[in-house]
Amino acid sequence: MSRPIVTMAERRRTRQIRIGGVPIGGDAPVSVQSMTTTKTADVEGTLVQIYALAAAGADIVRCTCNEEEAAEGLAHIVPRSPVPIVADIHFHHEMALAALEAGVQGLRLNPGNLRKEAEIKQVAAEARDRSVPVRIGVNAGSLHPDLYRRFGGATPEALVESARMELALFEEVGFDDVKISVKASSVPLMIAAYRLASETFDHPLHLGVTEAGPPPAGLVKATAGIATLLAEGIGDTIRFSLTADPVEEARAGRQLLEALGLRERKGLDLIACPSCGRAEIDVIGVAAAAQAALEERNLPLQVAVMGCVVNGPGEAREADLGIAAGRHRGHLFIKGKIVRVVPEAEMVAALVDEAERLVAEGVEARLAAADAGAEAEAEADRRSLFEAKGADANRTGERIEGIRRKVRGDGEDGDSPAGVR
Repeated sequence: MSRPIVTMAERRRTRQIRIGGVPIGGDAPVSVQSMTTTKTADVEGTLVQIYALAAAGADIVRCTCNEEEAAEGLAHIVPRSPVPIVADIHFHHEMALAALEAGVQGLRLNPGNLRKEAEIKQVAAEARDRSVPVRIGVNAGSLHPDLYRRFGGATPEALVESARMELALFEEVGFDDVKISVKASSVPLMIAAYRLASETFDHPLHLGVTEAGPPPAGLVKATAGIATLLAEGIGDTIRFSLTADPVEEARAGRQLLEALGLRERKGLDLIACPSCGRAEIDVIGVAAAAQAALEERNLPLQVAVMGCVVNGPGEAREADLGIAAGRHRGHLFIKGKIVRVVPEAEMVAALVDEAERLVAEGVEARLAAADAGAEAEAEADRRSLFEAKGADANRTGERIEGIRRKVRGDGEDGDSPAGVR
């Protein structure tokens, strides 16, 4: 007697938005998100964590923007990040405006914490004008007191109503580039809230069990909630909120999607920096050539392709192997350590050769086989490139001036809800 085939529910079709280059909703794959735990003002530390998250499977990374220094940090981080950056905003609408000025590809607003209608509309209008999507991030733990009283607690209906009210304010200024979350730390409440949200909205839904806690219990809670909904066809992007290294969040999210057949399993994990003002090569072209060559060999590695040697090896030091460009040469690195310098024309071939040797011999052996003087050559190229392009190759200073105007309210918009129609 044959057994019936077990299948997932057909995926609920939502409208599609884009966070940077990542589509969410519609027929796009379910994406994985995580959040940095560093101080956003710590640019280098935050970028290292972002690259580690990207290597672990994160498609989008969220960073807190709670002070002026964090917004200025974002101005440095965004042009150097390998994935789109979403700014997390709670209490101060000025921080949302500053984050937009910094160039973030998305915002997350908490309706329970940012409550003044004029300020909400001002942020929505600015996001509209910049074509930057916003997540309405409702949380059972910070529900507006009026809704708590009206519904007798943090019920599924209260969470969905909070999102509906925020969405109505957005619509007043002609903005609907939105995704929605209705998170709770209670798994049954979270599941019920998202089921109701899926019946109420056609916007993409961001799934998560908030404050799930440390592994293994946190993994169990998050998986119970997120997997249940995904199996029902609900959800367009996910985050595991764990009390742990955020890399574990990204890895768990990716593994869950693979287990459910919603994302393909892959051996090679290639990450590449954006093509910023320091890029010395066609990053996209080199990354595509490297990916094609390495995928043919099915090598189980994390490989980074970086546009310049000034920051590349440090930012991608969690990758097994990488190459960074500088002064018409390629700088091969293993776990952030430069092991070889090759002509630019040989970058892809050298990367493939080193990848095969790395898999065959192991990290320690390949580090021991590093060319003498490679580090010194790389340092000379770094200094030369820095002197040639200066400390602000991405013109971040201009963005920071704009951020300071937004935060201090002395820009051309003043304190009025600029752009509200």
